Amino acid sequence: MILIKPFITDKSYKGNKYNCYTFSVGINCNKIQIQKRINELFGFSIKNIRTMIYPRKNKSKYTKKGFLYGRTSKIKKVVVQFFEDQKIDFLNKKEF
Repeated sequence: MILIKPFITDKSYKGNKYNCYTFSVGINCNKIQIQKRINELFGFSIKNIRTMIYPRKNKSKYTKKGFLYGRTSKIKKVVVQFFEDQKIDFLNKKEF
């Protein structure tokens, strides 16, 4: 599983003057695999790819039963920059 889901937030989607899109990808994927998969899905040529790995975080909250402890999972994000004339509309896309 290479591409998991797109991040549709104000910072990564709206007002996109650099034509960049953010995706969540599998931890073990490299840039070449990501580039091939995006080219298969959308048919766009890619200008730049940046990847980042977010480590696990410890979470705790206080409830009636006491403190609950847990962890978030480790995720990998990728920021893909397309050329100027290529746009993706995630809201009208039926298949991803």
